[in-house]
Amino acid sequence: MRGLPAVCIFTETYYPVVGGGETQAQALAEHLDANGFNVNVITRHSHASLKKREKSGTVTIHRLPPIGSGHYKKWGLLLTSLPTLIKLRRSYDLVFVSGFRVLGIPAVLVSRLLGKACVLKADSLGEMSGDFFAAGLARFGLRPSSLFFRSFLALRNWILKKADSFVAISSQVAGELITCGVNRKKIHLIPNGVDTCRFHPVNPCGKSELRRKLGLSLEEKIVLYTGRLVSYKGLPLLLRVWREIQTRHRDLRLLLLGSGGLDLHNCESELREYVVANDLQDSVQFTGDVRNVHEYLQAADIFVFPTEREAFGISLIEAMACGLPSISTSVGGVKDILDHERNGIVVEAGDHRQLLAALETCITSPALASLLGHAAWKTVRDDYSAEVVTETYVNLFQKLCNQNGHASF
Repeated sequence: MRGLPAVCIFTETYYPVVGGGETQAQALAEHLDANGFNVNVITRHSHASLKKREKSGTVTIHRLPPIGSGHYKKWGLLLTSLPTLIKLRRSYDLVFVSGFRVLGIPAVLVSRLLGKACVLKADSLGEMSGDFFAAGLARFGLRPSSLFFRSFLALRNWILKKADSFVAISSQVAGELITCGVNRKKIHLIPNGVDTCRFHPVNPCGKSELRRKLGLSLEEKIVLYTGRLVSYKGLPLLLRVWREIQTRHRDLRLLLLGSGGLDLHNCESELREYVVANDLQDSVQFTGDVRNVHEYLQAADIFVFPTEREAFGISLIEAMACGLPSISTSVGGVKDILDHERNGIVVEAGDHRQLLAALETCITSPALASLLGHAAWKTVRDDYSAEVVTETYVNLFQKLCNQNGHASF
């Protein structure tokens, strides 16, 4: 195959929808485009105000029914994506699926039919094992152990394993793929990346200017969380810890960036009620979804991410890129990122005492916090920059598309 392969990125939702998977899909599309690739994006028409087809730079975005929000509308893409993937067959050589739990089925089927390369990436833990579906099944009175679901999962996984390659964003995701029978040779460990031109440290003067711009106090020490406001991110625990720690220190503020969104574990209303019930309005601030996450990170002093389940943790990487001393948990992809007391502080998920102690350390030991922040920035620069990650994808895509033919069923 000559030249660069044309790539079709297939993802359930895409910009302007905000989320870790959406951000990574957009970043990959833009960086592939900047490297000379022809890129198409196929996604769901998640809001009626969005166009069915539009250009973002030279990247073409195709939005398919079902239209509107809803937890289960992604299943409609099983039908609407098949004719679109076939119709666009001359515009791509490789299909890259971001979040393959449902979309992997039509992508693999069409790629086998048309002789295209297919790469599946899990954006969450449990996509291959089926654990990801547990909460949704419970709404219908079903369990992952039910005969119906086990039969569906077995058929789906048989199809998915025909993909040419799998991308694991962490060692835990790689382990799940192996446990579920994916050929080790097909698995490539590629972490999510961050735009270090946007997410980077600023000097004290720059921090002050950003605080003025964002309406934040120049005197307060700001602790920041970014991400979805969902229960499995450890946010109920964080507020309980904050209730205790803000009584010990003056001029502290906790910023919670994000919203509960469409996630089944949305706990935003419960968090807001807790803040009011415990008279924390003066020290806890909800910003909602924002487009300038990097500015809030650059204006903050400490990042806290007490997640209980995490496939990767792009919010953590973004904070580290901005040179923030970061506190997180020893779960999922975070294990690959943080080295305790070298580039951050690691606590056990759900441990009130450890989270409280970690926050105390960062608040009362500015010299240590500065060292951790600098080491965090170096970690991202060396291993998680968008340039490093994109180069890995470019090499993988070229290798797959240069192979002679693809196996059929």
